[in-house]
Parts: sequence; C-alpha cells; structure tokens
Amino acid sequence: MQIRGPLEREDRHDQGMPVLLDLGPDSHLEGSLRRIDGLIAALAARQHGVVARRQLVELGLGRRAIGHRIEIGRLHLIHRGVYAVGHRPLTSEAAWMAAVLVADGAVLSHRSAAALWGIRRNDRTAVEITVPRAVKRRARLEIHQAWVKPDEITTHNGIAVTTPARTLLDLAAVVSPHHLERAATEAEIRRLGSPTSLNALVARYPTRKGTAALRTLLRRRDIGRNVTKHQLELRFLAFLDAHRLPRPRINATVDLHPNPKEVDCLWPASNGPHSLPGDPGCHASATAAEASHAGSRVPLSSYRRDGRGVRPACWPRVAAGIEPATSQPEKGALPTELHD
Repeated sequence: MQIRGPLEREDRHDQGMPVLLDLGPDSHLEGSLRRIDGLIAALAARQHGVVARRQLVELGLGRRAIGHRIEIGRLHLIHRGVYAVGHRPLTSEAAWMAAVLVADGAVLSHRSAAALWGIRRNDRTAVEITVPRAVKRRARLEIHQAWVKPDEITTHNGIAVTTPARTLLDLAAVVSPHHLERAATEAEIRRLGSPTSLNALVARYPTRKGTAALRTLLRRRDIGRNVTKHQLELRFLAFLDAHRLPRPRINATVDLHPNPKEVDCLWPASNGPHSLPGDPGCHASATAAEASHAGSRVPLSSYRRDGRGVRPACWPRVAAGIEPATSQPEKGALPTELHD
C-alpha cells in the first residue's frame, strides 16, 4: 500500500515535495482498513446489504472516511443516513431494512409489514414505517408516527416489524374490509402468532381508526371462512415439497369398515420408512413454525412408529367436516387422522 508523506532529508533536489511511501502489504494502516471493511461487510450481510450512518460511526468511521467510500462506490445512498454496501439494493427486504434504519425505533408497518409477513401483496413504491418520534419526510417512505408497545413489535427476517396482529390492526385503518378479511385469513392459514391477540388489541385501542372494522370481522367470525379446500391442499403439498417429504394421493378413497371414506390426503403403504420433521420417537410433531414456513394451515402431529422406523401414520384434515375415523385400518395400512 502506498500513501503520501513528507520528505525528511533537507539536501535532496525535490526538498519539500510529497513522496510516496510504500508501507508494504502488512502495514498497520492497511490491516486496520481491511478490518473495518470486513466489519462493514459483515454488518451489511446481516442487514440485507444496507447499513446506517450511525452504525458506521460506531465502527470507527468518520465523516471523511464515509465520504470517501461514497466517492469510490463502496457506499450508495438510499435514504439520508442509510446506504447500500457495494451495490444498490435489489430486493424488497433491502428496501424494507433501509426504511427501518432511517430512525431509531422505526418498525415496518401497515401494508409493507403485511407484505413482509406474506399476508397481502403490496405494489406500492413507498415503504411504510412507524416511528415513535417525528422525523423529516423522506422520498419513497410513508411515515406514521405512533408509540408501538413492545409486545406489538418483533423481528422477521432480521427486520424490525409490527407483529401479525398489530399489522392487521394497522391494516384495518388503510384498506377495505374485504382486503382486511383476506389478509386476516392468510395470516390464519400461515399460522402467524403474536404475543397479543386481535381481541386484546381491539380492547387496548377501542377508539383507534380501524378498530371498528377489525371488531366487526371478529364478531362475524369471518377469518378463515372463505378458505377453499383447494387452497389448503396446495399449501400442504408445498409444505411437503419444502421438507422433501413424499406426496400423498389427494382426495383418495379408503376402505374403512364398514363404509369407505374419502380422505383429503393418503400415503399408500411402502416398504421403507419416511422420516418426518420433529422428534423421531412416537407422536413426533412438526411445530406451527415449521408448518408456517410453507404456509400450511394444518400443523403436523401424531406420527406412529413401527418396526421399520418413523412412518407417516396420518393424513391432514384439510377440509372442514372430516371427522376422525372410528375404526382402525387393516394392519399394515398407514393413514390415520391428522388432528388440529
């Protein structure tokens, strides 16, 4: 590495002119720069490729060092005080992360939070955030000011965001009742949980804008009412594919004595075991978090062990109205019920 430095001897013809000093590849200065750049890269990797100016200052960079990195293209300005490292952000997650880095205490909210949770598509270019204190307006941001309680905030994919329940409360204030119902139903399908329930939030904010619409939705029990059997079947198959589990026969007929019965999913008998998520013992189960990974509404439960290992001993009760079988299949048959 080379830097400019003053000439120390006074008897040279180029006295007083700056010269290049070769510090070598292992110089302290170059090592320090590499260390700082490594810390910046590690921080950006945790934050979808973006960093805040205050974070760079905490790493030891001053105003000139930050300005130099902007000039040479290592940092790209997104919002005031927020930069993309090495490239401009290309993903929605990068844009959402950049938005919440605008101010301390900022969280993704409303339609943007719904998009992050996967419960509502959002084609708006502006990212919505909620901040505890007033901040200056920013291009490409829609800023709401409110104090969001700690039990209404969480982190998803590394991004500070309102919980699913709080997101639906905020959404109720800015979308139609029909779109609110669809988002709430999608949250139910995905098994998204929150420390505080929708009923608790309605009681907590009785006069807030949107509360009336959410209260009506809860009173009518409309959440999940219009989910079709086909939608749930597709989601369950996606769950199986994501975990490399064997696909069942859909809407198969099982010869259960005394009457045949149509079941939603059936795994035919096979010669080998099928390992499933969860505890490899009897009654292993996949958690709701595992099910929500692929958007499945129905959690897996009640697996049965036989002499050849853990095998699927259940089928999902995907459609409403399927009652548990009152008689056992013949010996060697695999399916029983998957209970909610």
